[in-house]
Amino acid sequence: MQRLRACVYARGDFETYGWVELIMDRWTLHWLEASGSLGEYRAEVIGEFDAACKTVSRLLTPPRLDVLIQRLPDETIPEMGLMGRAYRSTMFSMTLDPDNPNWLPSLRSGALHRQIVHEVHHCLRMAGPGYGWTLGEALVSEGLAGQFVRHLLGSDPEPWENAVSSAELLRAPVDLQALESGYYNHSEWFFGSGAHPKWLGYTLGHQMVGRWLASVGDIDGATWINVPAADIIASALEEGFVVLKP
Repeated sequence: MQRLRACVYARGDFETYGWVELIMDRWTLHWLEASGSLGEYRAEVIGEFDAACKTVSRLLTPPRLDVLIQRLPDETIPEMGLMGRAYRSTMFSMTLDPDNPNWLPSLRSGALHRQIVHEVHHCLRMAGPGYGWTLGEALVSEGLAGQFVRHLLGSDPEPWENAVSSAELLRAPVDLQALESGYYNHSEWFFGSGAHPKWLGYTLGHQMVGRWLASVGDIDGATWINVPAADIIASALEEGFVVLKP
């Protein structure tokens, strides 16, 4: 087993095999290449995972994770050429589309690094209170993951976290009863597949968590992961992003 970086190990032979299982101290990367090879970018992708592992470790012990990495054209966020998805506390996937013209900028500008950290936060929260079943819990989980990235990397909000202005959100606050419902259309709220603006859920969650952070000040790693969604929803109610309609 050859040591590549502080967090990354490799098993196998890049030249001999069409697959290589990559083992970090805490993470195992599984390359799913039946739908297309990622060999040209593999070393750079490994580097971004290694960097993300170190980023998370500045605040928390990175969890043990399996990560599925696959190439699927037209199955990513078009503006990025990649998409992450957390499945449970021990696994997430990262889908990449090198045919998308935005893929290389995402790889080399830090967008992939940020998305990895975002998905790791989801996995950490899934190991605690969970991602959530209600709309309000989903808003909080997405907002926490985005603000976690900003906290660790000092990055600007992603486009989906800044898609609707604060003024617009305050002009049309969300009914608290809607946030408490487990029957909501995730695609409509977060991807704009219905009546809501595209990325409304991401932006609203980001604002809700941001205002809560401003009110509570510095928090420790455990709070970043385990804060109850109800605390942040209560803050959003005070800030005017949420209302209790009669």
